[in-house]
Amino acid sequence: MARHDFDLIVLGSGPAGQKAAIQAAKLGRRAAVVERRRAVGGVCVNTGTIPSKTLREAVIHLTGLAHRSHYGQSYRVKDGITIQDLFWRTQRVIKKEIDVINDQLTRNHVTVLCGDARFVDPHTVDVDGRDVSADKFVVATGTRPVRPASVEFDDLRIIDSDGILQLESLPESMVVVGAGVIGIEYAAMFAALGTKVTVVERSERLLPFCDAQVVEALQYHLRETGVSFRFGETVTAVEAYEAGSVTVLDSGKRVLSDTVLYSAGRQGATDGLDLEKAGLHADDRGRITVDEHFRTKVKHIYAAGDVIGFPSLAATSMEQGRLAACHAFGQASEATHELLPIGIYTIPEISFVGKTEEELTLASIPYEVGISRYRELARGQILGDQNGLLKLLVDPTTRRLLGVHVFGTGATEIVHIGQTVMGLGGTIEYLVNTVFNYPTLSEAYKVAALDALNKMRAMSRVMATRKAA
Repeated sequence: MARHDFDLIVLGSGPAGQKAAIQAAKLGRRAAVVERRRAVGGVCVNTGTIPSKTLREAVIHLTGLAHRSHYGQSYRVKDGITIQDLFWRTQRVIKKEIDVINDQLTRNHVTVLCGDARFVDPHTVDVDGRDVSADKFVVATGTRPVRPASVEFDDLRIIDSDGILQLESLPESMVVVGAGVIGIEYAAMFAALGTKVTVVERSERLLPFCDAQVVEALQYHLRETGVSFRFGETVTAVEAYEAGSVTVLDSGKRVLSDTVLYSAGRQGATDGLDLEKAGLHADDRGRITVDEHFRTKVKHIYAAGDVIGFPSLAATSMEQGRLAACHAFGQASEATHELLPIGIYTIPEISFVGKTEEELTLASIPYEVGISRYRELARGQILGDQNGLLKLLVDPTTRRLLGVHVFGTGATEIVHIGQTVMGLGGTIEYLVNTVFNYPTLSEAYKVAALDALNKMRAMSRVMATRKAA
């Protein structure tokens, strides 16, 4: 049998694709990455995670938002912020991240093939007219924003999340259709910039998978920055005019705005791959089904990252790509730990790991709550964060952590302390007896642990008194 051009070809150079190719190379295999863009990094680096999070940091810095509790509501680092001010930082970070990825691929001798890939047969892809073969494949093509046929996107007045980076000026008003993670992140950013934001969401609450108390705190904060919410509403039409756009709701309400950001979920980018020629197919959302090893029904073809669906996070995609390559070449590896942290980069940010109160209640699992508020911490006062909180959900019998929920500055950083304690089966006594640097936000764990412990001790005293009686 003729030798294939590569041992592994990875379709897509996002987080999953990068890690799959590099892992294969480190195992001594000939690896290649096919990327349709002119730059590596996929959606994550070019239009998604990296740009949006950099944009958020630019917004927080230039608006002076984090320091207004010290210097007053009129405080600004820069007056008259322009879209160019924001994108300047974003483009610099994108370029540097692309350089880092290129360097990693080069150092590991991973070949980069530029162009659109289509399967010719189960072991061959056509890359812009050139047939390239491999023993194994990893499909890591990611996703793109869903564009409903009923909405006429013009990439000027009516845009999706990819269109944010194409804006020519800051809109004075914006309608965000869909209060999912992406929609609410951008709603928070533009509201901080002074844009009048209206969020339209057909369900009755924000982020239903998050802790209700945390969501309530976020919603209150967003309303304070001028965001309006219309829950239980469905958009029936979006009309673009020269002077702006009109969003028509099923209630008959018409909302005028400069721009409409349509955030209706994401679709797997698989429609151009000719999957059927490899013996595969995608579902109606473009997603590919895999087993616990990220292998498709065609045993030498794997898929990883957003293209396989939940949880669709850059962090988990990296691990999925690495584990797929390990399994493909017989390298033993442990599966990703079931405790996956979720980070939502609103302003302020949210992060959590484990169960919510609602999930524990539905499962009839008893728990105690311990809360620490940033305004009670010296570091919280220094930062000027008066709204942040950390919440621990604790098993009253074993005193192990069942869930950790953080709202406020650094939430996505400090959640990992709780994640580690949970992963190692630690109890709140560990947090109570641990010395944290002072002043830090990490101290919130000790305060929240003491709060939960005191409540449990009070309950024990009450129960003991009852027994004695």
